[in-house]
Amino acid sequence: MANETPDDDSQDFSARTEFDGASGFIQTGGERDDFDPSDQDGILRKFGYDPAQIAIVGSPRISKWEQRSRNRETNEWETVWLTAYKFAIANKGFDVDLPALYNEVRKTKYKPVDHDGAEATIVVCWADIQTGKVDHLGGLEEMLHRLEQKRTNLTAYLKTQKFDHIVVADVGDIIEGFSNFPAQHRTNCLSLMDQVDVAATEFWKTIRLCAQYAPVDVLSIPSNHCAWRREGKNAGKPTDDWGLHINKRLERLNEETQLPVTFYRPPDWMETLQFDIRGTVLGLAHGHQVNSPAQIPNWWSKMSHHGILNADVLVTGHFHFFKVEPSGRTASGRSKWHIQAPTLDNGSAWVLNKQGEDGDPGLCVFRIDQDGFDLTGIKVL
Repeated sequence: MANETPDDDSQDFSARTEFDGASGFIQTGGERDDFDPSDQDGILRKFGYDPAQIAIVGSPRISKWEQRSRNRETNEWETVWLTAYKFAIANKGFDVDLPALYNEVRKTKYKPVDHDGAEATIVVCWADIQTGKVDHLGGLEEMLHRLEQKRTNLTAYLKTQKFDHIVVADVGDIIEGFSNFPAQHRTNCLSLMDQVDVAATEFWKTIRLCAQYAPVDVLSIPSNHCAWRREGKNAGKPTDDWGLHINKRLERLNEETQLPVTFYRPPDWMETLQFDIRGTVLGLAHGHQVNSPAQIPNWWSKMSHHGILNADVLVTGHFHFFKVEPSGRTASGRSKWHIQAPTLDNGSAWVLNKQGEDGDPGLCVFRIDQDGFDLTGIKVL
């Protein structure tokens, strides 16, 4: 049945859409009873959007009103009900339930997993997630799938090991940020606030997993992508850092869940952290202090000479590939080791184009026991 509609206030609900490339809305205008609001793909196509790229998110706002219309078949005036729907839409790169962090914390239950213990520590290197980054390995969806797969691999690994303690080391660049260099402004799929929310949620899931197997110490250090910057330059102390903010935030949230987890950060003005594990000192630095990984051993030596970073094992990130090499000796004559942790991000075309090398994503784990660093036990999951 076709109808003529007289002029009235229903014109406020005319069909229209707005979209800024990230989010927007579709307003349908007045629809009859035969309109199907669940046909989301059909609605998107009607307004010129590709359902493969754009999604309707959440529930629509609904407005209903009565309207007098002339029935063309009977030439009689009748009262009909019209309904207008306003749907929120978003680029699918942005379609994620944020932050979910508080829900993750609230539903956390401490359920220890029985396993054969031993006097040993497992170190888990959570390195260069760069949450929000879009690159040649994908965007947010691909990153979330990758991190979930790494946690599955980590679970399988922990089930095969004998230990009584875990260190989860955030090696830096847990978010992508926007101010490291200009290209970041156009290669992010999340706002800064959402980057922090997603990064904190994913980090919490990993900490919670480890806490099921043993008491956990969480270490975080500053990094270049997480730094507080203005116009590309650091704007505050080295410890004014989003990675450290996430560490503090999770520490406060853990007061509610009471998992066997302790959080550590460098003191103000420091970019590095050292942590004693059974007499073996683990050093943690992001690596952005130098221009190439080949410069790390000399920088480490100078830091030690200055009385900082007197570590037996140094873990760094930043350079997007995995490497392990000896670097000097301890006072007892054992080798010191530098571990260049692999990245967990979506790849770096920038690094590849500049340096000719961009390693595969991986989660590095290794053991420290009463005899020190176990070179035979290092793995990339």
